[in-house]
Amino acid sequence: MYVVDLNCDLGESFGAYKQGNDEEMLSLVTSVNIACGFHAGDPGTMRQTVKSAIDKKVAIGAHPGLPDLIGFGRRNMEISPQEAFDMVIYQIGALNGFVQAEGGVMRHVKPHGALYNMAARSAKLAEAIAEAVYKVNPKLILYGLSGSELIRAGAKLGLLTASEVFADRTYQSDGSLTPRSQPDAMINDPSAAVKQIMNMVKEGTVRSQQGTDVPILAETICIHGDGKHAVEFARGIRDMLQAEGITLMSAHDNRNI
Repeated sequence: MYVVDLNCDLGESFGAYKQGNDEEMLSLVTSVNIACGFHAGDPGTMRQTVKSAIDKKVAIGAHPGLPDLIGFGRRNMEISPQEAFDMVIYQIGALNGFVQAEGGVMRHVKPHGALYNMAARSAKLAEAIAEAVYKVNPKLILYGLSGSELIRAGAKLGLLTASEVFADRTYQSDGSLTPRSQPDAMINDPSAAVKQIMNMVKEGTVRSQQGTDVPILAETICIHGDGKHAVEFARGIRDMLQAEGITLMSAHDNRNI
């Protein structure tokens, strides 16, 4: 039996600026990564997203990013491991306050954007992030790019990890994601996305843009919720996965069967 988590980054509105299709996406995924105020999100958005996730019984995770609202956390910054450690603890704590206030439980942490990709490559940054998660709560699951330094750092510390793959992103031959600055970075066809996912889940490989098959472990699948047709895309992915006999379950629930 194949079991995977379907996750989405949500709570990324800020003040008067609305981002994503949060309520609709919460009905389609099994876990959610909620922005904590650095790259997106604000207190009211955090509270409402947490409440909605609890109401819909979706596993809640913190989505800490770089302090770059204007760039949506997608621009690299020169930060030290200590700075990464501090900002991850700060953001986990901020979101967890709302989770506890609403009677919920935080289940995981997934870094956002540039911080995620930087930690995928840098062992020192990855170790700092993993240590921050571990010191806040060693029972939290650390989400990271499959095969990355972040997954290795979490496992080394004794954290449970969830190796993440992407339904709507293309890959390079080294297992990294194609940069968003390139025109072929995104997959917009649900059938093409499902074909990629099926290979990752059932065959353990992904076809890179260079035409090579790269080994990959798919434990959680990210679907972005901020595209023009994000809800339709996510619904199509979910329906086709279930039609292929894939069981959808949060990483936390899968670990506690």
